[in-house]
Amino acid sequence: MLVSERVKRFLQLVPGQRRFGFYRFLPFFFVLGGAMEWFMINVRFGEETFYDVYRRKQSERQYEARTENGEF
Repeated sequence: MLVSERVKRFLQLVPGQRRFGFYRFLPFFFVLGGAMEWFMINVRFGEETFYDVYRRKQSERQYEARTENGEF
């Protein structure tokens, strides 16, 4: 059995195909996005979360841009 046939058979198990079509998968993606967001906010690798790194990098970029423009 090909992998694509297995995937098709698995996707057929999700209810609502006639009524919602492809959009029947939307709740799964919504929950997956929420779980990813929670993971990025709350799970620490070492001492930092994803958003700690993002904020630090953003402030570094702003500082570099200001020093290049001679604002300091």
